[in-house]
Amino acid sequence: MTQPDFLRLPTARTDAGVVLVGVPFDATTSYRPGTASGPLAVLEASAQVDLEDLRLGRIFDRGIVMEPIEGWIAELSAAVRPDAEVLIEVEGEPPVDEDARGRVNAASERVREYVREAVAGILKEGKTPGLVGGEHSVPLGAIEACAQHAGEMGILQVDAHMDLRDAYCGLTHSHASIMRNALTMVPGVKALAQIGIRDHCREEFDFARESKAKLGKPVTTIFGEDIADTGGDPVLFRNLVERALETLPDTIYVTFDIDALEVYLCPNTGTPVPGGMSFSQAAALIKAVIDSGKKVVGFDLVEVAPDPDPSVRSIDAVVGARVLYKMCALGA
Repeated sequence: MTQPDFLRLPTARTDAGVVLVGVPFDATTSYRPGTASGPLAVLEASAQVDLEDLRLGRIFDRGIVMEPIEGWIAELSAAVRPDAEVLIEVEGEPPVDEDARGRVNAASERVREYVREAVAGILKEGKTPGLVGGEHSVPLGAIEACAQHAGEMGILQVDAHMDLRDAYCGLTHSHASIMRNALTMVPGVKALAQIGIRDHCREEFDFARESKAKLGKPVTTIFGEDIADTGGDPVLFRNLVERALETLPDTIYVTFDIDALEVYLCPNTGTPVPGGMSFSQAAALIKAVIDSGKKVVGFDLVEVAPDPDPSVRSIDAVVGARVLYKMCALGA
């Protein structure tokens, strides 16, 4: 079957300013799988997105294409998912099935290499890469490629979770470790700002607090409680976003986990958390990034999962497609 065009707009690859890469991998999701179906679901739902955006204008004029989604990634994810479940069940505690852990880590590393090469190629063409997951482990390769291209950059993370755990459940590239990996494995990443955090453990909290002293890389966190305290006031919310952006270098990478939103907007996401931002707040956040003058070298949208019943057209992909379209305004 021929892959549909994003937004139903046939755009030549040479004419595109934004190139999307779908990564259907979710082997390490610790609560429930399903985000491997996210890239195609978001792509298909994009057909329902009207093109005129009141605040961001004619985003489609940038030219947006999605690369063909690689089927081998979904096959690899499904193949090692049972191994990951064994490790998740025991939470990585001994005795650990080392063969299972090795297979999952090897699969994650293969995806990392694919993403890194794909994004590096897009950057070399002078275009803006946008990753579409899949679980939140998949952007590491993109972050590496973008940091190498930029020289140095910060990361703006929109998320319900800190994702600062160390090899969660024994998995080096766990979705719960992506930001820790970015800070410790990628020299070009100089700072991290998190917005919307509503779930974290003491290990993550301490790592964030100590990151500047130990790594020379500050971590700034805007918690869900901080957003709730604004009482829905759009000015106060924007002030929070601007405060986070001020802690980052002039060049940034934006990673958006859909579970940053209220649960009813993403009911099938991999690790849902009560509370969260409204869709309007997500749109205001993207607009604030654009208005900040920061250069966005790349971005991703992850953890979108459609309803497991294929006969149900859930809201997840509809919301994801609209967030992704707005994020395309971050591109050159």
